[in-house]
Amino acid sequence: MPEYRVDGMTVSGKLITGSFTADSRSDAKKKAEQLARERKFKVTGVHERVAFIYRVRKGNDKPIDGEQKAYTADEVRSALEKMGYKVIYVRKKLFGTKPRPAPASDVVTFVRVSADLMRQKLPFNEVLQLLIDDIANPRLREAIKEINSELKQGKDSDKAFQKQAPVLGKFAADMLGLASKSGNMAEIYDSTAKFLERTAEFKRNMKSALIEPAITLFVLILACLYYVAYIFPETARMFVKFNIELPPMTAATLQMSDWILSHMGLLLFVIFAPLIALLIFLRTEKGQFYKDKFIIKIPILGSLFHRTAIEIFCRVFYALYSGSGENIDIIRMAAEACGNKYMEHQIKTIAIPMMLERGKGLTEAFEASGVFTKTAISRFSSGAETGTVKNTALQLADYYEKETTYRMKNAIEAISLTVNLLIMVVLTALTVVSSETALIKPKTIYMILPSLNCMFW
Repeated sequence: MPEYRVDGMTVSGKLITGSFTADSRSDAKKKAEQLARERKFKVTGVHERVAFIYRVRKGNDKPIDGEQKAYTADEVRSALEKMGYKVIYVRKKLFGTKPRPAPASDVVTFVRVSADLMRQKLPFNEVLQLLIDDIANPRLREAIKEINSELKQGKDSDKAFQKQAPVLGKFAADMLGLASKSGNMAEIYDSTAKFLERTAEFKRNMKSALIEPAITLFVLILACLYYVAYIFPETARMFVKFNIELPPMTAATLQMSDWILSHMGLLLFVIFAPLIALLIFLRTEKGQFYKDKFIIKIPILGSLFHRTAIEIFCRVFYALYSGSGENIDIIRMAAEACGNKYMEHQIKTIAIPMMLERGKGLTEAFEASGVFTKTAISRFSSGAETGTVKNTALQLADYYEKETTYRMKNAIEAISLTVNLLIMVVLTALTVVSSETALIKPKTIYMILPSLNCMFW
């Protein structure tokens, strides 16, 4: 999340500054105005902490280029001059000011190794220092270095990690920030690594299940269009040119080809306009909600998405659940982490209010949300009765991990079989139409041959 600094002046003329994080510049201005009303001061400026590039020289040495994050260019200039450099220029970096996410594999390695080292009773600051020297990815290395520096300054761990959410990922940043305040850091780090590994594995499986068949179908559609729109008409029109009557399928295919060519612009608009509109809608919050609501109901893959979301919910719930009265926030965080906006909405708007306002139990509230399977409700009910809700959540997560892994293999096989059958049907149809074209016999031949026979006899 971007970091901002607010500059202000009190009624007595005293200058004050403060820093905070915000989603956007407009959000930062709102927070700054709210702080001004609460602290009774006038806002004189709101500055985002961004990257500046600079060129400096010391004496007659060769100029040195560098990059530094700061709120203003004057801060960078002043710091460089205090170090004895002559500043040639300081400019705001135009491109790449927002940090890109580090590779998921590097983040998983960092979290997993951190958990292992903490189990060996190594202090957390030493763990970070060791990993800073060994992390190969520069973005992740700089993020961990900045976290370590802020923790040494006594800053809140939540804020230190959340600042690096663009690099670590929102879920990892939230979990690792909470872990620093808990008494079971190694366990939370281990659960976070497990979640990240499962997410990466699920994405790989989805690519295997969907991307290859999608590319195959796309190429098949292009091949069919090329055949129907160009190759077939050229052959069929040759017979039409000699007034040869076309068989039914050949004639119908030629009519379809002519219609496609004459309405190509309209067809492209009808196909791509709704698709583009749908993609734009799916990027909105409402669109994501309806997409996630629909996706868990589609055949074959729907149950996989649903059970994977429940697995993630249970894994986060297990990592953070304490059995005390503060677990509403844990349920809320687990709902946000599950990756399904519809499930998150149902848990936040139905389950949590039932527990807070009506005093309902965990199992009853989860059942009312309508997003948990009967198996999950049954297991949570048993766990609530025996006081083992935390362990029940872990058992459910492990169970659904095994089940989704097995189901994914079956889903990939089913999708591959469906695509192969579709290819077979299309190729068969093209073969039948082509075979019919090959059997066309001109009538004029039968009209000429009798006359030739008469002349011969």
